[in-house]
Order: sequence, then structure tokens, then C-alpha cells
Amino acid sequence: QVQLVESGGALVQAGESLKLSCEMSGVRFANYAVAWHRQAPGNQRELVATIFMSESQNYADSVKDRFTISRDNAKNMVYLQMNSLKPEDTGVYYCNKPRAPVWSWGQGTQVTVSS
Repeated sequence: QVQLVESGGALVQAGESLKLSCEMSGVRFANYAVAWHRQAPGNQRELVATIFMSESQNYADSVKDRFTISRDNAKNMVYLQMNSLKPEDTGVYYCNKPRAPVWSWGQGTQVTVSS
């Protein structure tokens, strides 16, 4: 059974940085593209950043040039470095596959950006 544990969320001021971490277990991590998603209050969950097995990356336009996704296959970890944070980045951040069928969602980690 796949388990996803996100961490690193916090309350920060606009313009500051955060680094999120996700530990994955129960899966051959290196065999999958993995992604960060986020869900803002009242909104649907959206795909933010994807890293493929080749380590190439895709980003949502709203976070391009500010966020960087990375992975450590030896540790089964995926990271999201978030710079120049904006209030609209507020939400719960989750790691998972980028597309269905996804694994069971973890609890997520809350990021709140104050203006």
C-alpha cells in the first residue's frame, strides 16, 4: 500500500520561501512521474508541478519561475522549493502521481501566505 507523507508547510509572509517535502513508501518510486498538487479553499485540487523519471519538469503557469520540483530516488522523496510566495499560493499541498489513477492521497501540508 502506497503511503504519502507531506511536510514543510507553514504560515509565511508574501515574498518569502518554503520547501515542502514528501516521503513515499510502498512503491518503486523511481518508476513513476510524481507531482505536487494544491487545493485552495473553495477550489478544486490543481496540478502545480511534475517531475518525470528523466527528471524533466513541468509547471503550472502560475508558479513557473518561482517553484522548483526535485526528487531523490534513493530516499523516495520529492521536494517543492517555493520562492517569492504570493497570497494566491495559499492552500493544502499534496504529492501524488500527476494524473489518474492516483494513489491514495496523504493528509497534505498547509501553506498560508499572508499579504
